[in-house]
Amino acid sequence: MFIAYIVVTVITISANVAIVIADLAKSKFVLANSAEVGLPRSWLPWLAALKAAGAAGLLLGLLGADVIGIAAAAGLVAFYVGAVGAHVRARVFYNVAFPGGFLALAVASLAFAITQGS
Repeated sequence: MFIAYIVVTVITISANVAIVIADLAKSKFVLANSAEVGLPRSWLPWLAALKAAGAAGLLLGLLGADVIGIAAAAGLVAFYVGAVGAHVRARVFYNVAFPGGFLALAVASLAFAITQGS
């Protein structure tokens, strides 16, 4: 079970770091998606910072700071619930699998972090 925790959490960290880089680079797909769901471009650096903080917290959790890892995973779950909600609100369903995938990773990381922390 511990190996699954490490694998899932490392994948979650990697995915979030990748999207943080895309956000900060203002990649075309990020800008297009943001515009479709009605997200102002000025929010991108702030949202990238939240995702980066979540990834950093997950890493700290892997390094033994269990409470920080759990809090980070919970924060990412809340973040991606909001992202899926933004897609639903804007009726942009064709690519909702992307925030849904990030949400699934965050939920799995949270479940493993809770299990490992207790």
